[in-house]
Order: sequence, then C-alpha cells, then structure tokens
Amino acid sequence: MSLKTIDELLLDELKDLYSAEKQITKALPKMVKAASTPELKQAFESHLEETKGQVQRLEQIFEMLGKRGTGKTCEGMKGVLLEGSEVIEDAEKGPVRDAGLIAAAQRVEHYEMAGYGSVRSFAQLLGKSEMVQLLDATLSEEKAADSKLTQISKSVNKEAQSALKQRNLRLPEPLAALAANNSAASTMRIRLFWVGAPAMLAVLRNMTPQSPNNKVGTFGIMRLKKS
Repeated sequence: MSLKTIDELLLDELKDLYSAEKQITKALPKMVKAASTPELKQAFESHLEETKGQVQRLEQIFEMLGKRGTGKTCEGMKGVLLEGSEVIEDAEKGPVRDAGLIAAAQRVEHYEMAGYGSVRSFAQLLGKSEMVQLLDATLSEEKAADSKLTQISKSVNKEAQSALKQRNLRLPEPLAALAANNSAASTMRIRLFWVGAPAMLAVLRNMTPQSPNNKVGTFGIMRLKKS
C-alpha cells in the first residue's frame, strides 16, 4: 500500500492500533492468570475492560471515517506480546514473574501511548475534533494504566529481591538433612557456611597455584573447615 496523504496515514495507523488492541484483549486474560500479586491481577483485569472500551472507540472512529478497521496486523505489538509470554514460560509463579509481567505490560503501554499520540496529532492537524476527543480519552487511560503499574512495581520488585535472598539461603538436601539433626546454633553455622562457600572458594582459588593436580572444590573447603 502506498501512503500519499496524511488522511491515508491516519487510517493506516488507526488500523495498526485496532489490531494491537485486539491482540491485547487476548493476551490480558493470560496475564491475569499468570500473576500472583492480587493488586497486579486487579490492574490487569481493570485494563482488560478498558481495552474493550478502547476497541469500541476505534470502531466508532472507523464509522466516522466510513472505513473498515480490519485488514492489517500490528507486527510491533505481536512482538511485544511474545516477549511477555516468554516471561510466563521462563519464570515460576511468584514475585519474580510478576516483576517481569509488569515490565512486559509497561512496554505494551508505552507502545500504545506512542501510537495514540501520533494519530491524535494527525487528527488535530485535519481538524477532526470529535476524533481527537475519543483518542484523548484512550490516551489518558493508557497513561493512568502505566502509572498504576509503576506504583505496583515498587512493592513487587522488593518482594522479588527478597525471594532471591531466601532462595540463596535455601540449603541443598544433604546439608538440610544435616541441619535437621543438629542444634539451632549448628544449623546457623551450616547455613552461613553454605552462603559463604562460593566466596571462600574464590579466595582459595586465587591463593592456590593453578595446576592439574591442585584443585580446590567445595568439599575441599569443608575438609579445611573441619581441620
């Protein structure tokens, strides 16, 4: 398709946004299911309803133009949503996944804000005041959704960081069994030893001459500790 006028560009960009919104309505229910933080789930559910309203606004605009909104696929949104689906696959349910979902959702919001900002400028240039009002309404919702996600991320990111620390403190099965059969003080020593082992190993490797017959491993550290 050859775009020769601002009117044709406006229609083309509106079709792109229409395709993007349609894709988002299919992706958001999956994001609701994948999220674990109640506030994040609610934000996704709320934005799903907003997105349905945004689709209706676009359909209203197409009626005003006497044009159809179908016939184009937004490849950009397709790629952004694909990245979001990878977060669901790669991270187990919990705060780390939620942090990734927020990042993915905000990429979606920023893509939409850029798109709606552009078509609003085109509509203003063409003197389409009613269309500008409809686009402004959607743009305001996208900005509010992005702001809400930023607010939620503050607590979710802290939880994700805390989850990482707890995971680092988790003992492997042999040491966990050993800790279970010892006193609280001994268990604490075992845990501290496990957390500090990598750093101890790095120090010993730096201090020890490198040769095929001179290797220091975790069990070597344990023997040194015992002696």
